[in-house]
Amino acid sequence: MRTLSLSFFLAGKEIWRNRGRFLLFSLVIALITLLVLFIAALGEGLGNGNREYIANIDGELVIFRENSDFNITASRLDQTTARAVRRVAGVADAGAISTSTTAIVLPEDVLKVSLLGVEQDRPGFPTITEGETFSGGLAREAIVDSNVLSRSDIKIGDEITVRSTQGTEDKLYDLKVVGTTEGQSYFFQPSIFVSPQTWERIRPKSAAEFSNVNPNINIVAVKLEDPAQLESVKASLAETVSNIEVADIPTTINNIPGYSAQQGTVQTQGGFTLLIGILVIGGFFQIQILQKVPQIGVLKAIGASNGVVGWAAVIQILMVTAMGVFIGGALTFIFSLFFPPNIPLVFNGQASALALLALLLIGPAGGMVSVIYAVRIEPLKALRLA
Repeated sequence: MRTLSLSFFLAGKEIWRNRGRFLLFSLVIALITLLVLFIAALGEGLGNGNREYIANIDGELVIFRENSDFNITASRLDQTTARAVRRVAGVADAGAISTSTTAIVLPEDVLKVSLLGVEQDRPGFPTITEGETFSGGLAREAIVDSNVLSRSDIKIGDEITVRSTQGTEDKLYDLKVVGTTEGQSYFFQPSIFVSPQTWERIRPKSAAEFSNVNPNINIVAVKLEDPAQLESVKASLAETVSNIEVADIPTTINNIPGYSAQQGTVQTQGGFTLLIGILVIGGFFQIQILQKVPQIGVLKAIGASNGVVGWAAVIQILMVTAMGVFIGGALTFIFSLFFPPNIPLVFNGQASALALLALLLIGPAGGMVSVIYAVRIEPLKALRLA
């Protein structure tokens, strides 16, 4: 206890006497913290923009067309497949999902959105946070994601105009907003949900597809009676229903085009930033130790133990690092308040906490060489008496 109290005194005293220098270095750590947190938030935001709808599906399995390699856009199914899936033992319900992209025409701009055709009250249908559901399958009504509202002046009861390419011409369709939902971004775009019949009518299509009557289906979301039986039901589906392949939700997310590569890139950037932080902190404290070799020699000459010297160095590193991380965290919070909603930054509590913990640990990790050097200093050599 006496060793620790003396170490705290020495570390705090030096920081106070050289507060300008240590404050400047804390600001360097704050900038590293700012960068790490924003990279983590960008990775989470980009990931959410790509996977959010799939991750929030009320189901455990997803049905794809055989040989589509779990690629949603490459998968093409028909209505008979969805009906066959519902008859398999262990399946509570199944909902067909159709995907496309379109744009909402705003007074001064256009907002690109994902157009999703979903069956009402079946898996894949979004949870409505405000408003109501479709009045019928043929009604030209839409449920919009909250991200659509945040990027425009649209509200429940308004009519939105959707621009869709039909063959070689652009056509406009009016949809009435009857409800809103949250957390439903897909393929880096906010989503609007319509009935399958409305989706087939307004989706972008080539001239050869004009005669289509039945809506095209990309995937079928499956809700199980008992999620614990996932593997057995998955095997039953593959055996019972022809020309399909079955994946769970994590597999579906990882096979969204570009998702794995995008997340790997962001994580690599975060890892290199932490590595740079270790090198910067290590270099700074190594220079600090080299500058005060004579003082450490005096401390040891008058009886200070290696424990006191070593703990003083560790405590000083922790204090400076913690101060820098606190400043960086505060700056990140302030800056995040001013970013526009179209920038995909999501500060996930767990991801941010892990990033802050990693930043607190890189201080001792980077300064370990300087601590070892401080402990090995010999008093006589330090005072140039040997």
